[in-house]
Amino acid sequence: MKVVSYNLRKHRAIGELAALDKRYSPDLICLQECDTDDLPKHVGHLELASSTSGNRLGLAVYYRPDRYEFRIVRSFALKKSLHDHLLRPAHERLIGVRLHDLESERELVVASFHAAPLTALNSLRRHQIRSALSQLQILGPGLPILMVGDYNYPMFKDNLAEKVREHGYELTLSDARTYTRYKFFRGHFDLATSVGFDIERVETLPRGSSDHLPILVDARYAGTVAQEDVVA
Repeated sequence: MKVVSYNLRKHRAIGELAALDKRYSPDLICLQECDTDDLPKHVGHLELASSTSGNRLGLAVYYRPDRYEFRIVRSFALKKSLHDHLLRPAHERLIGVRLHDLESERELVVASFHAAPLTALNSLRRHQIRSALSQLQILGPGLPILMVGDYNYPMFKDNLAEKVREHGYELTLSDARTYTRYKFFRGHFDLATSVGFDIERVETLPRGSSDHLPILVDARYAGTVAQEDVVA
C-alpha cells in the first residue's frame, strides 16, 4: 500500500495532486491545510473519501475505488492550543477513514492528522497524538491503522517515538527532511504512525509550492510477504 501525505500550505499546492498520482500511483492521498470547499471529487485515479467541515483549513483523504471500498469516516476535534482558541484555524485535526481492501479482503483505517502549530508546546501535541490514536481505535478496533500528516514536532522525536510505542504504535520518519522554511525549525515534520503494518519506507518527495515536502509511505500488512521476497 502506498500513501502520500501532503500539507498544501493553505491550499496552494492543490494543483500538484494529479501529477503526484500520475508519477507515484498512490493508493491513498492524505491532505492537510486544504480548502475543503474547493476539493475536486477525483484526482487522477483517486476519489475523495471525505473531508473535514469545521475548519478554515481542513483535512481530506482520497482513495483508489478500484482497490478499496469505503466503509466509515469520522472527523475528530482534539485538545486546542492557544493559537486555535484565538485564530480558530482548525476545529477538527483528525479525519479517519475505514476501508475494505478488495485485494486482501482486509479492513483497515487510514487517517490524516494535523497537530497544533509550533506556538504550542510539545506536550500538547503529544496529547493530541495520543488522543488521535485512541479515537482511531474506536473507528476500527483491532484493525491495522496508519496515521500520516503534519505532526509539527521539530525536536525530541526519540521521546515522541517512545511515547507512541507505549501505546502500541510505531513512529516512522522519512528519509529526508520535510520542512525547511525556517532556519531554526527545519526537520521531519511529516510523519507516519502505524500499528498492524510493516513500514517498508517513507520517502520525502520533491518540493512543490508548499513549505512542506510531501511524503510517500510504502507499507504492507504486518506478517505478509512481498512477492519480490518470495524465492521460487
